[in-house]
Amino acid sequence: MLTLAVETLVEVVAGQLVTGSEDAMVNGLVTDSRDVDPGMAFVAFRGVSADGHDHLEQAVSHGARALIVTRSPGDIAAAVEVAERAGIAVVRVPDALKAVQALAAHHRDRLFCPVIGVTGSTGKTTTKDFITSVLSTRLRVTATLGNQNNELGVPLTLIRAGADTDVLVVEMAMRGSGQIAQLCEIARPTMGLVTNVGTSHIELLGSEEAIASAKGELVEAVPPEGMVFLNSDDVRSAPLADRARAQVVLYGLGEECEICARDVTVDADSRPSFELVTPGGTRRVTLAIPGRHNVYNALAAAAVARNVGVPLDDIISGLESAEITGMRMQVFESATGIHVINDAYNANPTSMRAAVETLAGMSVAGRRVAVLGDMAELGSLAELAHFHIGEEIARSGIDTLVTVGELGARFADGARAAGMDTEAIRPCVTVDEASEVLDDLLSPGDVVLVKASRVMGLERVVEAIVEPHV
Repeated sequence: MLTLAVETLVEVVAGQLVTGSEDAMVNGLVTDSRDVDPGMAFVAFRGVSADGHDHLEQAVSHGARALIVTRSPGDIAAAVEVAERAGIAVVRVPDALKAVQALAAHHRDRLFCPVIGVTGSTGKTTTKDFITSVLSTRLRVTATLGNQNNELGVPLTLIRAGADTDVLVVEMAMRGSGQIAQLCEIARPTMGLVTNVGTSHIELLGSEEAIASAKGELVEAVPPEGMVFLNSDDVRSAPLADRARAQVVLYGLGEECEICARDVTVDADSRPSFELVTPGGTRRVTLAIPGRHNVYNALAAAAVARNVGVPLDDIISGLESAEITGMRMQVFESATGIHVINDAYNANPTSMRAAVETLAGMSVAGRRVAVLGDMAELGSLAELAHFHIGEEIARSGIDTLVTVGELGARFADGARAAGMDTEAIRPCVTVDEASEVLDDLLSPGDVVLVKASRVMGLERVVEAIVEPHV
């Protein structure tokens, strides 16, 4: 983890030492006062609903060795006095985010392990989880936690890595052009992986070409001695490969790939099985999570692992035992006997089609129910994209469609237009309304898919299934 003297910290963040000793050593950094361990630095962020400066004294009580603040000492006089009595450094900076980023870049200079950057329109978190699982069979891995993949999350991931880290896996998200390039300036990846290029964020970037260009910032950042991993079955991969300075490794279903899958099947629970073909041998793999699309995420992890030196047997073990971040094709059975596929974290047309295909392919005792909400950031494509998904739902064999939200209603329009029985379509305006519909609708043996963009908050639907109203 980040380790440095307060004197160096002040220099790196271009800050002002308000109180405390320059010689004190800081070990680690957090932005939540509840996570402070003795010796750490606590960075106080001012957010929309909370201000970290209100929790400075809590950070002191937990053993913080330094407080990084943006408010003037006069505004936080009580906390400064508490810190001074405890011998804790208080460092004032102009910008908390830039301070964390500067500390992460400073720490990156002291890391000598491979750094693997992972991005893509869909599947990047699941792929990161697969990579982490496989590499952990042989190596000490520090990886992005949850969805800490943005301009703050990436620096915090770097700061967690220590001298004992064998490999660092960093997920990188973006909302616009230049953001991944900025993250790469901090993380300096030695390897880069792009899962695919789709229509997520098209509202912000305008076209798939622009999205591909933004994702390509990771490809361009990998140095010539590094390695770039691309999905050969994605039409945008060839132009990305042309932008690479490093060696390009392809994975996919084609035999021209270094890592490929043959004989892909799915079982009654939609869990995929396939022959993993590598230069070092061929083995059958069965994934524990549902969805044929996860074959690509597993292949990506296998490609990375092989080129990091993980033996084939360990690659298979890591793929089959991988634990995926919550709300991403998370499957469980409720106490009332209802099977739930919780994929409520995010959605775009590609991932929505994959989830619908997964639900349609499952063998069930009851009904297949899809609860779908708005897909965000699609711009002018939004209405038509939702309508087309609705058409596909009607043709898929799914028994009941429950929609949530204004754009979600276009799912219903498309399903009706494609011939789905009107009685099987239940448009809802709010999450609470959808939960009430499901209270009356669901029975033991049913399988329900819950999916939407994060802004819709459909995890509340899942919570209501787990704890139904009485």
